[in-house]
Amino acid sequence: MKIQETSLPGVLLLTPTIFRDARGAFHETWNQRQMAEAGLPANWVQDNFSVSRKNVLRGIHYQLIQPQGKLVRVAWGAALDVTLDLRRGSPAFGRHVAVELTGENGEMLWIPEGFGHAFLALTDPVCFAYKVTDYYSPAGERTILWNDPDLSIPWPIDPTHVLVSEKDGKGATLREAEVFE
Repeated sequence: MKIQETSLPGVLLLTPTIFRDARGAFHETWNQRQMAEAGLPANWVQDNFSVSRKNVLRGIHYQLIQPQGKLVRVAWGAALDVTLDLRRGSPAFGRHVAVELTGENGEMLWIPEGFGHAFLALTDPVCFAYKVTDYYSPAGERTILWNDPDLSIPWPIDPTHVLVSEKDGKGATLREAEVFE
């Protein structure tokens, strides 16, 4: 497994070794020894899986109560995955990193606590899997507006075609949001 740092401190891109032959492909999605060497958690409390249609945008989500670290990957299809630094004291506060994750390349993104997370489904469907370090907390959940102009996230979609939930469409701008201190 190849592990690379991204432009955001603590956010890592993990590229597995994929074994391909005439039958298909095989790769590890979790290896505790390798992940521990990379500094990732060994204890996960929950695995999540979502299926999205093309042009669905989920996020930008985070939890102030029971913050979650996430190991995210696309099992099928392709998505633009966006991580936003929400740690007010960080030199990278308000900056984001965007990575295209696909089922074909098997890449994963480690997103520690203190970051917001979103993804845009680029194909139909996108099957998205992620491990989290803490349980979902409805009272702690917050949403940043996906198209906040101050963030300058280059979403590769015409805003009139994006499909967002009512909650995500009413997210706070970064300027007005509660964030990590």
